[in-house]
Amino acid sequence: MKLYDSKLAPNPRRVRIFMAEKGVTCDNVQIDIIKGENLSDEFLAVNPRGLLPTLVLDDGTVIDESVAICRYLEETHPEPPLMGTDPVSKAQIESRQRHMEFDGLLGAAEAFRNSFPGFSSRGLAGNVGTIEAIPALAARGKATVSSFYESLDRDLGNSTYVAGEQFSIADITALCVVDFATGAARVAIPDSCENLIRWHENVSARPSAQA
Repeated sequence: MKLYDSKLAPNPRRVRIFMAEKGVTCDNVQIDIIKGENLSDEFLAVNPRGLLPTLVLDDGTVIDESVAICRYLEETHPEPPLMGTDPVSKAQIESRQRHMEFDGLLGAAEAFRNSFPGFSSRGLAGNVGTIEAIPALAARGKATVSSFYESLDRDLGNSTYVAGEQFSIADITALCVVDFATGAARVAIPDSCENLIRWHENVSARPSAQA
């Protein structure tokens, strides 16, 4: 297998952490999205959407989208389970994982893409042509992230992890969202979010978080 990756972006990191939890390794090709290497003819020949991560299997099959790649890895390497073990837990984890994407990641991405100078004409990810950034969307994205922090903090007051008492893909997505939001999007976690801070320290101490 070969993973087209970027150390700069949260979505590829989700896959790296998932792989680390599974003990799976593969060839890794770094793509510099700041320089636009994901829009080069060479990479677009692999993935015409120009998006990362992209996994290429040994038989040439191409899989993009972070969760789709993780689903493939979950099916081929079922231990430890990170996407549920029965119909209910699978549905609950998928639901929470989607919450982390829609409630947190989209806002963090909006804040970053509409404020980072290098993306001033690349307001949307992927191979979509010239899209000018909109500064007002950066403010909206930061407000969305702040709301996300408060919501996640409340939820974590009732459970050890994002989707219950077991570490799952929902925690991986949430970790990548929080680290991206506090770093690239520059939205700090409020001191009042004690449950979120506790959870973040816990999951950040896992060896896979360094992937």
